[in-house]
Amino acid sequence: MSAANQKGVRLTTAIIGVGNLGSTVARHLVGGGESVVLAATNERHAEALADELGPNASAASVEEAIAGADVVVLATWLDQTRELVPARTRLLEDKVVVDPSNPIGFDENGQMFRTLPQRESAGSVVAGLLPESAHYVKAFGTLGADQLATSANREPRVVLFYATDDDAAEATAQRLIRAAGFEPLKVGGVSDAGRIEGPDGELQGRIFDLDEARATIATEGVKT
Repeated sequence: MSAANQKGVRLTTAIIGVGNLGSTVARHLVGGGESVVLAATNERHAEALADELGPNASAASVEEAIAGADVVVLATWLDQTRELVPARTRLLEDKVVVDPSNPIGFDENGQMFRTLPQRESAGSVVAGLLPESAHYVKAFGTLGADQLATSANREPRVVLFYATDDDAAEATAQRLIRAAGFEPLKVGGVSDAGRIEGPDGELQGRIFDLDEARATIATEGVKT
């Protein structure tokens, strides 16, 4: 099934990677009534999480998960994504691809550092790896996994920012963000992705409700 599914058709989201971020996104989406298929290098980890989450979750190999899904969330480190995507470009054709990656690494002392040159975003890297027919959106990486786990379904709802140039990807991002218990807010296109990426994006890791987020975006000059 492609991104152009008709309204009312049940969509499936593949989550590639079931670490802290991937498992948190999976829990939130299942809690919001979405169907997910989980995949990881260690398939037993994906199977265990699927068993925990119940009938709306299943596990598969990476290739099977991508092939059978409408939406693919690449919940992997940027370096892993760079290895994963080029070998699977055919499977990603016409898919909505959600990219939460941040250009961060950790040194031997546990200190975070930026893994890309200044002014280059993980979003631009990942978008450049995808087939032309894919629908790319940067989303679900603007809060740390712990923040994401504890901030869903608050009143007022916490904002999750996203960035895309693609209408199909935008509609999907909005639906999934709402299903996960957050309020979606666009910061711009792929060229604006760095604003919502760690370690130095000005909107990354910050908790806002919708009014606060809109005011901050307006003040900081980010296009909506």
